[in-house]
Amino acid sequence: MVLQDKDLQSIQEVRNLIGRAKEAQRELSTFSQEKIDSIIKSMAKAAEEASKSLAKKAAEETGFGKYEDKIIKNLFASKAVYEYIKDMKTVGILKEDKEKRLMEIASPVGVIAALIPSTNPTSTTIYKSLSALKAGNAVIFSPHPSAKNCTYETAKLLQETASRNGAPDGLIGCMTIPTMEGSKELMTHKDVSLILATGGSAMVKAAYSSGTPALGVGPGNVPAFIEKTAKIPAAVRRIITSKTFDNGTICASEQAVVTETAIANQVREEFMRQGGYFAKEEEAAKLAKTIQNPWGGLNPKIVGQPAVKIAAMAGIQVPSNTKVILCNEKGVGKDYPFSMEKLSPILAFYTKDDWHEACELCIELLKYGGLGHSLVIHSENEEIIREFALKKPVFRIMVNTPSSHGAIGATTSLAPSLTLGCGSLGGSATSDNVSPLHLINIKRLAYGVKEADELGDEAIQPKQTGDIDIDTITQLVLQELKNLNI
Repeated sequence: MVLQDKDLQSIQEVRNLIGRAKEAQRELSTFSQEKIDSIIKSMAKAAEEASKSLAKKAAEETGFGKYEDKIIKNLFASKAVYEYIKDMKTVGILKEDKEKRLMEIASPVGVIAALIPSTNPTSTTIYKSLSALKAGNAVIFSPHPSAKNCTYETAKLLQETASRNGAPDGLIGCMTIPTMEGSKELMTHKDVSLILATGGSAMVKAAYSSGTPALGVGPGNVPAFIEKTAKIPAAVRRIITSKTFDNGTICASEQAVVTETAIANQVREEFMRQGGYFAKEEEAAKLAKTIQNPWGGLNPKIVGQPAVKIAAMAGIQVPSNTKVILCNEKGVGKDYPFSMEKLSPILAFYTKDDWHEACELCIELLKYGGLGHSLVIHSENEEIIREFALKKPVFRIMVNTPSSHGAIGATTSLAPSLTLGCGSLGGSATSDNVSPLHLINIKRLAYGVKEADELGDEAIQPKQTGDIDIDTITQLVLQELKNLNI
């Protein structure tokens, strides 16, 4: 019987993929570290060589971002990620403490369900494939429907490369009929051990609600604070570089610029000098209607589009060389549309009297859809930088660097990753940049270092407080109470 229902077809496809992945992972779990590393190396090389063709497929299929920047993303996912993980110990004995007689042994989690966003489909597939297999796991991708072909082509390339280098078939799978029911089957199937989810809030929430252990990361709403000691031309250049990278589709890209009154005019002038356009009040009103759906959510038609195109959609004219559009904003929340995550080259612009007020505003912005994710500060004042680090409810605080590039570890020493944990603040199980070390379990071999009957002897010994034991203190207190006739 041929299944005609698309949901049923999707569910059956998922079950078939899981069955093959389970068998393939069982075989992979017998491989040595050296053999796995050899496979990973070949996959990274293949992805690097295909970076241009995969970028082209992603750009054409999704219509998001810039082809040239998608090449850079693919190279980052293949080269930078590989260089970071290649020497990681992920198989066998990880650590042995002979003095404490304790040994840590790596154990792969098994079959991983990987949810892929439409904004970074090929690069995230490369990164997750390398990370999953490095840790000894199989991985099955649930692509976004608008990026299913380029995601599948990436997964297919990596599986074929791995197979040619000794890996079992079925280690890397990808749904070709992505439906909600199929994805639900993937996330809830008893043979799936972990969900690695990257995408919107609803998708991440679904992953955590599935009953399967999950590492999910959602949206960011990144403030960029330009403090009065900052090197303003450099700060503006970095923000524009970040915000225009793949037209703002990385979730760590800046969404708002916050600066101090004392330097506000200089910052404005520098933005305009470098290709920023400040929308007039009536233009901002038109733009606000364009970036939002009638019910207040982000209009997907603006995602990953250039500033000039978005302006045209709003019916306003901007110079042809405009890189980003900045809109003066007064508050934070649903009544202030530019305060939300925009995934495009549009920035809210705020001015505050001093860094204390700016600090509080940044916290408000983070609470509006960006808790736990990222923040960037441009400053030469180390004291203020540290104050921001201590007070901000985020787990990545970048200093004097483009946020998009800094958060993923391209321009900082953070772990190179395309899955950025938001911690408990952002509803995530980790606050780290996810690496293969998050995709293994660790079992511990622990030898006895004392006998159980020794514990009893220790337990009956009087506890000491300074030079006087607890019993002595108790007797003294009782005697004093007796003296006071209490």
